[in-house]
Amino acid sequence: MHDETAALVARLLSQRWLPRDDAQARKALLDEAFREELDRRLAAVGLELREHPYSAYIGVAVARANEKQVFGGSDSWISNTLQLDRDAVALLVVLWALIVLPKRQRQLERQQAEADASQTLMFAEAKPISRDASLSPIVAERTLLADFGEKLGGKTRVNFNLGLLSRHGFIVRRKGELAEGPLLDLVFDYERTARRVLDGALSDLLAGLTPRDDLGSDDEPLYDDGDVNDLSEDSEVTHDV
Repeated sequence: MHDETAALVARLLSQRWLPRDDAQARKALLDEAFREELDRRLAAVGLELREHPYSAYIGVAVARANEKQVFGGSDSWISNTLQLDRDAVALLVVLWALIVLPKRQRQLERQQAEADASQTLMFAEAKPISRDASLSPIVAERTLLADFGEKLGGKTRVNFNLGLLSRHGFIVRRKGELAEGPLLDLVFDYERTARRVLDGALSDLLAGLTPRDDLGSDDEPLYDDGDVNDLSEDSEVTHDV
């Protein structure tokens, strides 16, 4: 007999993310009994479903109850399960702040605008949260390097780490542009992280910086066309940061 719950767990572990409109992903989000069984199966191995109503994807991550055993199991507390160095994690936080924070603001503004418009309609129906990719800003690699290069290890190190983040699914990298990848909106708990970024160490660095929605003719990639950090490369790591 086909075990659909086991099949979904296997897909999440092997593929690392699934779009929300995938048939099994939709069932996990909408079918209460199926979701309870899925959560039970994942909890049995120390994992949990990672999803957010504003994200277009779902994934899996270490369950909160097991974070200490996983991240604090060695001599020192580790920051991630992907063997990313500190400068790579710092770059990931910067990209999350430059892409996800503005995207969330645009999503909320669109949601509010639609709610205001529906008040004038007698039989208006609630519209789903917009997850349109156009709401996510594009960051130019050249701009990123100019603004944060010195703090993130210089051009060579930033270039190397962008390749890692691309292969892990956090960003999409092409022709000098950095766009949101499937896992970027899932990697951090938005409610816990957004305020720390906005009010913490990055607040001064991000002040006045606006991600670019288009690139000028002078913007160049940090890598050559033959760079091994191409979008076609993938990763077999199955745990979120």
